[in-house]
Amino acid sequence: MTDAVIETIGLRKRFGDFIALDGLDLRVEPGEVHGFLGPNGAGKSTTIRILLGLIRSSSGTARLLGGDPWRDAVRLHRRIAYVPGDVSLWPGLTGGECLDVLAAARGGFDRVRRDDLVERFELDPGKKSQDYSKGNRQKVALVAAFACDSELLILDEPTSGLDPLMEQVFQQTLAERKRAGCTVLLSSHILAEVEALADRVSIIRQGRTVSTGTLHELRRHTTTHVHAVTTVPPVALDDAPGVSSVRIERDGAGYAVSFGVDAGHVGEVVGALHEAGLVSITANPPSLDELFLRNYTSAESVETVEV
Repeated sequence: MTDAVIETIGLRKRFGDFIALDGLDLRVEPGEVHGFLGPNGAGKSTTIRILLGLIRSSSGTARLLGGDPWRDAVRLHRRIAYVPGDVSLWPGLTGGECLDVLAAARGGFDRVRRDDLVERFELDPGKKSQDYSKGNRQKVALVAAFACDSELLILDEPTSGLDPLMEQVFQQTLAERKRAGCTVLLSSHILAEVEALADRVSIIRQGRTVSTGTLHELRRHTTTHVHAVTTVPPVALDDAPGVSSVRIERDGAGYAVSFGVDAGHVGEVVGALHEAGLVSITANPPSLDELFLRNYTSAESVETVEV
């Protein structure tokens, strides 16, 4: 038995000779926003389709809210909401009528909340969905998903087609659902979005999980870039543990110092900079973009970071 909202162990899926998933491990805890990252073809959409009970895995285990996504699909679908990256609606219905159909399929949802979301997302519910832009079709799906009291949100490129203002509304609304106790699996190519929202992140490559953990945990295995100004040149910085690519240049009355340092040794080098008369310092840990690219530019296997 497990308390995880989503758990896959050794999940595999073959389409003929093509291996879409090759032993994927994924665990999403209750109440967290979990970022699910990987380039096109990495296996994200296949994983989501298995979790939604749309296809069966070839082998391995998948559990969703304590049930089997394939055998218990009808029961589980009452407890989840899903937003795909490309929403199709009934072309002859208005946006409001589409929301009514989606509400009826779920047994209804909070009308006041729905109306508030329609206003916040600036959706015209009286317009025919066939006349909607991609962004407006996306808004219909987001309003429907956020208006219901689902325990789990599965979001696959949910802000595709939204402008930056609506992207901000999405982030605010998702944060509200999280505070209400909803669990979220968020797959997105907008890494800044995941970085702003996710409690933990899983990065997959070629159908397998290559890194998982909080951003803090993932950064422990990377380099922080430091830029500082000191009154005298720092002594023996080249030989300090975990330090690389040291550059020291004259900068007016002081010295401009730049280098990389392993996350576990930042405190030591800051002490060395203080001894050199620290005037200013900027330390930049790697962004999620850098952590993501690290898993796709390195030829070596990347170890899994356990939570």
